[in-house]
Amino acid sequence: MSESLLSPVLDDDGAPFWRYAAEGELRIQACADCGELRFPPRPCCPHCHSFASEWRKMSGRGRVWSYVVPHPPLLPAYAAQAPYNAIVVELAEAPRIRLVGHLVSGPHEPLDSVPPDRIRIGARVQVVFTEVDGVSVPRWVLERS
Repeated sequence: MSESLLSPVLDDDGAPFWRYAAEGELRIQACADCGELRFPPRPCCPHCHSFASEWRKMSGRGRVWSYVVPHPPLLPAYAAQAPYNAIVVELAEAPRIRLVGHLVSGPHEPLDSVPPDRIRIGARVQVVFTEVDGVSVPRWVLERS
């Protein structure tokens, strides 16, 4: 049996996120009544309890808030790409919104394309999108200074 990489779970609440990702856009759900951004997507605003929502386009810029380099790889399908990273990115225009992904050297580069010693908390990053098992997923590259 061949193992594959983890793929996102597509549900009704998150469907617009993945549709926009397929178009190369990073959008975050916002309450259409109070304006608060929320992630992960959900049907009701945790602030004002409204069920009205919209999807706001983000710049795709952020900072590395946290990261980990798993040793040894926890899932067999990732073993060939070790040492890889998993990062948490705080969005520039929405610091309370944090997304998990991988820091890579380019949109179609492997998960191990950035050496672990180059990853820094606070490093500026920009989103890129890569297709994984038919779904466009956000990954991150270091912002060019």
